[in-house]
Amino acid sequence: MDTATPVAAAPARATSLTLAAALRFWLKLGFISFGGPAGQIALMHEELVDRRRWISEKRFLHALNYCMLLPGPEAQQLATYIGWLLHRTWGGIAAGVLFVLPSLFILIGLAWVYMGYGDVPAIAGIFYGIKPAVTALVVQAACRVGSRTLKNGWLWAIAVAAFSAIFVLNVPFPIIVAAAAAIGYFGGRIRPDAFRGGSGHGTSGPAHHPNGPALIDDDTPPPPHAKFKWRTFWTVIAVFAGIWLLAIASLAAAYGTDSVLVRMGWFFTKAALMTFGGAYAVLPYVYQGAVDQFQWLSPTQMIDGLALGESTPGPLIMVVSFVAFVGGWTKAIFGPDALFLGGAVAATVVTFFTFLPSFFFILLGGPFIESTHGNLKFTAPLTAITAAVVGVIVNLAVFFAYHVIWPAGWDGRIEWPSIAIGLIAAMALIRLKVGVVPVILAAGAAGFLVQAIR
Repeated sequence: MDTATPVAAAPARATSLTLAAALRFWLKLGFISFGGPAGQIALMHEELVDRRRWISEKRFLHALNYCMLLPGPEAQQLATYIGWLLHRTWGGIAAGVLFVLPSLFILIGLAWVYMGYGDVPAIAGIFYGIKPAVTALVVQAACRVGSRTLKNGWLWAIAVAAFSAIFVLNVPFPIIVAAAAAIGYFGGRIRPDAFRGGSGHGTSGPAHHPNGPALIDDDTPPPPHAKFKWRTFWTVIAVFAGIWLLAIASLAAAYGTDSVLVRMGWFFTKAALMTFGGAYAVLPYVYQGAVDQFQWLSPTQMIDGLALGESTPGPLIMVVSFVAFVGGWTKAIFGPDALFLGGAVAATVVTFFTFLPSFFFILLGGPFIESTHGNLKFTAPLTAITAAVVGVIVNLAVFFAYHVIWPAGWDGRIEWPSIAIGLIAAMALIRLKVGVVPVILAAGAAGFLVQAIR
């Protein structure tokens, strides 16, 4: 990954690691974690496995395989898992929080500029170019996930059915996920080879690292806090259920049960529990709720938010912070004289509810995973869900392309410059393997020039 710092010589093996040193790294990671989950995981692998030797290859992949089975951003969950393994519960919480905190502050700032000055011709021109590039990014995501997932006719059929269900029938995303899981469950019994799946990460390394053993090596026993205990299991469930209930009840008591913040808290909790297959998979569900149902933002603003999410560090699911900021601003939840405050509070609240389940799953399941030390495989239902996700992502690409090519609707003019920018961006991303950030920046510059010429 191009954001990783080249290392001339690996440092000596760490024999101990202070919490302060770990926190400095997690904060740094939060600022440089561009490139989506694949880039973020590659960066963590280079830093933690190869350079710093905090954890071995086998233990890193073991944790990663578990995170891939969970709903939510796998890179952030992996950081939480390793932080927890190194420094107990608070180490894991700190690692996960610092992974997303820089992105939250950056997105709040960018959303403020967007809402306050988005009509300025220069900024409007930049977003004109970025929109088709975002469409190309979604197409790239469909190609990437599809090439890894759709290995046979059964999985292709699920993908096509999912696309038809959401595009033609407007079936809600949770129903598509549930139907795909059921098909995978029964299909795995009828044709197990067709639904076997695999992790598909391709990260591998020698059994014995050339830079010596790691702080947490293959044969390092789990620390006492990482051993499975039923008491800890039920305590984690009770604590997180209490945190969620206290948060939602506090918002309801302060602003009313039908307030925007309560609706956002409940809606994005559900969204967080359905992010199988990455952020692109849940974006149609977010769109259905945020744009169609609650009208927190417009379709154009949704595309612009995805562009900002792709251009900033942190998990792509952080786009929900932009959605919340725009919703808090447009609904003026604290009055017309406090639009920024309303947006910033909404973004913070939604970020809390979006990532709370990730911490819950890691702290709940981590001790059990550490007790197995075996390779986890995708189940048949999860394989089917991932196939359905491909169809959902294609639907998202079609939706974005429509609004980019015909921003005023079918009766409006075709935006040929947008088509050209989108095709060039797709070629750069898919064929030439150019990074996301350079493509977004170049597309924004092209849009600026188009608007200046007009």
